[in-house]
Amino acid sequence: MTGPIRATIVGSLPKPGWLAVPGILQAPWKVPATDLPEALADATRLCVDSQVAAGLDVVTDGEQRRRHYVWGFLDGIAAIDAENLALKPTRGQRFRKEAPVARLTGEPDCPEPRLVEPLLALRALTDRPVKVTLPGPMTIVDSLLDEVGRHSTADLAMIFAAMLNREAKALAAAGAAVVQFDEPCFNIYLDDARDWGIAALERASAGVGTKTGVHICYGYGGSEVADWKAANRDWSHYEQSLAMVARTDIDQVSIETAAVGVDIGVIELLRGKDVLLGLVDVGKEAAETPDQIADGLRRALAYVAPERLFACTDCGLVLRSREAAAAKMRALAAGAAIVNRELGAP
Repeated sequence: MTGPIRATIVGSLPKPGWLAVPGILQAPWKVPATDLPEALADATRLCVDSQVAAGLDVVTDGEQRRRHYVWGFLDGIAAIDAENLALKPTRGQRFRKEAPVARLTGEPDCPEPRLVEPLLALRALTDRPVKVTLPGPMTIVDSLLDEVGRHSTADLAMIFAAMLNREAKALAAAGAAVVQFDEPCFNIYLDDARDWGIAALERASAGVGTKTGVHICYGYGGSEVADWKAANRDWSHYEQSLAMVARTDIDQVSIETAAVGVDIGVIELLRGKDVLLGLVDVGKEAAETPDQIADGLRRALAYVAPERLFACTDCGLVLRSREAAAAKMRALAAGAAIVNRELGAP
């Protein structure tokens, strides 16, 4: 880091074409099961190298080892079927009537953390701070068809929150600088977030022992999401969701501003927290310029101290080409460097 403002990404990066079909969420692996561990390790190394080369200050594994940010956590949990999928209305039917989801067929259980080994592999690749991303409990239950009906949605979220908490504590003990929970549902189900979603997030993040974050966006860069964003005229959701998160002990909040009509001034609600400001549109191949990133950061400085500000992507870059993702990351780092120099940093 050469200045108070740092650069990072939300979490995901595109997978190499030899590992999975590019530009598709939940794309199946192309590599045989016998060769998959080596392939995932290679993809992770390339992913870390690209972030370091771009100049990012905090890196991730690009979620290379997961087919999907939710299912990657659900895989291996007892009573979760992530192979024989079902259709269910999700995300408030904002983007489509139904989406494929994993199935809950019994009592979910995950007695042991499972993501420490991938974290240790990531840490071996870089001396920069590393972030691990996990799906938040509200987003998990929205992405799951409960075929048992033993628990209310809120109670089921709390069960997963307890699992996430065990995982997060183990990740912190293994050296994660940040554990981030992804909760796009906070900008959709505002009443549920108020009634039980925030409590579930607090349960997941309680006593973790390292910095915790929450990512709240308006969705990936796919065509259905882009169409909804282009037609939407109400961007007031953050006024409610960020006000709720502001009252928690969460350390960092990641939001989207590049591809939507959100007023950057809404981050004033997050005084005292780190702000990961989405300044990269993940729905377009064209890369932002460093000057565009710098302009967004300058506007944000009216509401957040520079040492609490990160230049970030709106959401994950998994749907973009590897070339576009690399260019967008370079722009983030270069834009942060411009403003850091203006602030007197070397």
